[in-house]
Amino acid sequence: MVFQVELHFYKTFRGVNVNSIETIQELTNKEQWLQAFPIMNQLRTHLTQKTYLELLEEMRKDGYRLYALYKDNQVVSLAGLSWRVNFYNKRHVFIYDLVTDSAHRSFGYGEKLLSYIHNWAKENGAAYVALESGIQRNEAHRFYQEKLDYDKWCYSFRKTL
Repeated sequence: MVFQVELHFYKTFRGVNVNSIETIQELTNKEQWLQAFPIMNQLRTHLTQKTYLELLEEMRKDGYRLYALYKDNQVVSLAGLSWRVNFYNKRHVFIYDLVTDSAHRSFGYGEKLLSYIHNWAKENGAAYVALESGIQRNEAHRFYQEKLDYDKWCYSFRKTL
């Protein structure tokens, strides 16, 4: 089932009311995924369009879902997530990918998309929303902790095989 929420914003720019429509929806087809690729590629710079589509197909089999915030029918922010259950976080949503188009950062789009995900997760029985962020991404860490009240509670490790 695909859910879509539409947000209307009325702003004043140089004395003129500007109507801006923002929508959030799950991306479920190749056309939408291709439209989202340039934004995802800003975060996952190693991906080619081909590997992006191949991995996305495989990840979706494991429950991965990709959501987009559109501003006036243009993708400006993405969140890729899936449901997980474990002993320490119980039933939760894990966000693997979160990115806002570089031309649209600092306008609150990432915060709006995450707020939507938080509400959606809570309504669907999640105990937490969890994510990981690269060690070097200090601005993102500040955003998660100060703006969104995330707790920094563990380190994540991996070993190349």
